[in-house]
Amino acid sequence: MNLRTLHFLMALVAVGGSLGTMALAQSSTPPKPMLASGVFDWSKLEAKPTKIGARRDVFDAPTPTLGALECHITTVNPGESPHAAHRHPDEELLIVKEGTVDVTINGVTRQAGPGSVVFFAANDLHGLRNNGSVPATYYVLRVVPHDLARAPAVPAAP
Repeated sequence: MNLRTLHFLMALVAVGGSLGTMALAQSSTPPKPMLASGVFDWSKLEAKPTKIGARRDVFDAPTPTLGALECHITTVNPGESPHAAHRHPDEELLIVKEGTVDVTINGVTRQAGPGSVVFFAANDLHGLRNNGSVPATYYVLRVVPHDLARAPAVPAAP
């Protein structure tokens, strides 16, 4: 191997290592800060319009005991559903603020009105629809343990 080839190979290794380090640094998302205790004022939560109503994001962060605790508030217009029935490995708790929704869990539908609490256990097929005449608003708390990677929802099989 001549000196010119050796220099070329050394340069190639150096560039390759730098590019690999840069790619790793760019693909690594810094961890979210821990959720601190607090009060989340309804009047300060921005209502973002959606095609079915509105959504207010409250928090989405790890806690000392959870991989993630996520809370948002959804408003669903009459006759609308936020998404198709689906399942995921984490758990959700819904608290109906106003209006009425039809909640389906594993093929069984029940009505939930103001003050109702709905629990979706891990991997249960679930969905809801506002079959009322006024908008329905509910709080969603999604609980993701440390040992459970957050997975996207899996839609129901046709």
